[in-house]
Amino acid sequence: MSNRWLWTAILASTSAQLIKVFLILLIERRWRPAAFMETGGMPSSHSAMVAALTTGVALSEGMGSPSFAISAVFALIVMYDATGVRHASGQQGALLNELVQELRDVVRAGFAPLPVRVLLGHTYLEVLMGILVGIGAGFLAFRVI
Repeated sequence: MSNRWLWTAILASTSAQLIKVFLILLIERRWRPAAFMETGGMPSSHSAMVAALTTGVALSEGMGSPSFAISAVFALIVMYDATGVRHASGQQGALLNELVQELRDVVRAGFAPLPVRVLLGHTYLEVLMGILVGIGAGFLAFRVI
């Protein structure tokens, strides 16, 4: 329970997920708390989590430490995956949904496939906003509190 790095990362991820819910409320004018448990969207909670961890390590051990190097490489891999592989998977999901709709239009009777979940990856802006949430959480935990 006394691991500040772990709790800072969890706080940053949770904060990003809460921001998602409130952004939906603000922009779309609807309360959708289920968005708290969804992947994808603004801001990236994965990016917030690894950025908070990396910021905490940088502030406590220095940017020249092996721990910082490990954390930074891990963060870069997570963020690359969020914008690359997972984003491409989301685009494929959207295309599959279009195919499903075409099948529905053609078949019309009995068979109604369920849409494929699309929100998997992140845009660069979503990752950037996640990074800012994470850095803010790291500074808050390691410099303010």
